Amino acid sequence: MAILDTVKKFGLRIKTATGYITYKLGSEFVQMDNGKDLQTAFDDLNDELNSNIWNERGVYMEDKNRVTIHHMFWYFLIFSILGLIIETVYCFLTSGVLESRKGFIWGPFCPVYGFCGAILIFALDKMNTKGLIKLFIAGFIFGSFAEYILSYGLEAIYGNRFWNYEYLQYNLNGRISLIFSIYWGVLSIILVKFIKPLIDKIVNKIKPHTRNIVELGIFIFLIIDGLVTIWGIQTYQNRIIYKKVHKPIEGNVFSEIRGKIENDYFTNERMSTIFPNLRIKDENGEEVWIKTLIKDK
Repeated sequence: MAILDTVKKFGLRIKTATGYITYKLGSEFVQMDNGKDLQTAFDDLNDELNSNIWNERGVYMEDKNRVTIHHMFWYFLIFSILGLIIETVYCFLTSGVLESRKGFIWGPFCPVYGFCGAILIFALDKMNTKGLIKLFIAGFIFGSFAEYILSYGLEAIYGNRFWNYEYLQYNLNGRISLIFSIYWGVLSIILVKFIKPLIDKIVNKIKPHTRNIVELGIFIFLIIDGLVTIWGIQTYQNRIIYKKVHKPIEGNVFSEIRGKIENDYFTNERMSTIFPNLRIKDENGEEVWIKTLIKDK
């Protein structure tokens, strides 16, 4: 029976592999019409087969070491949480102040670290960078680039700057600085060598159906969280800087609900506590903390 089972499994693998190869050959021959020669087509097919694995039932599977959209999602999520912890501890150790460093109103998330961390791993994975020095240099460059672009992106979305490194030496427009770029280089080594393998191992163990449901639920929550955060910051900014306050229209349910949320939930106290470092430029072009403009606090 053992021999028979082995033969069956082997036959199933051959059958599955044959179907996959037939499919790939079909697509390769289609590309040959556009100039690809036969040798190149078979070389590409060989590379494709070598980059994937087969399970014990002979079913074709993607290589578990490859970075997929699912991995990117979890990188973003986990690094957003770890980044918040690191940022909070760093702030306390350097300034003695324990304050919120969150990027969203709800949940322990600092999306700057999530975005940069996910981009770092994706870029380093594509480059197949393994040496510590190469990892550090690549992390230094990609981390700085991602942080610089994200600084502009957040300012465009929220209308405010979340950080400014002008108080540090060797900064570029206050959006990135040498010391934090070095941190990105060191962090890249830690991410690739230690944290990524652990996350990959956990993600690969989750059943696809369960993982998809969990990811969808968290994704929807993050979208809502982001939209509410934009709404809250705009309300906070309009009230403090432009003296604009929504006055509910009597009899209009939506207007009354909006007024209730903006006046009772997005209060100055709550917003200045969650986002203590929001800045905006005054008439002289000087950056000022919005919380310092609050008169009724």
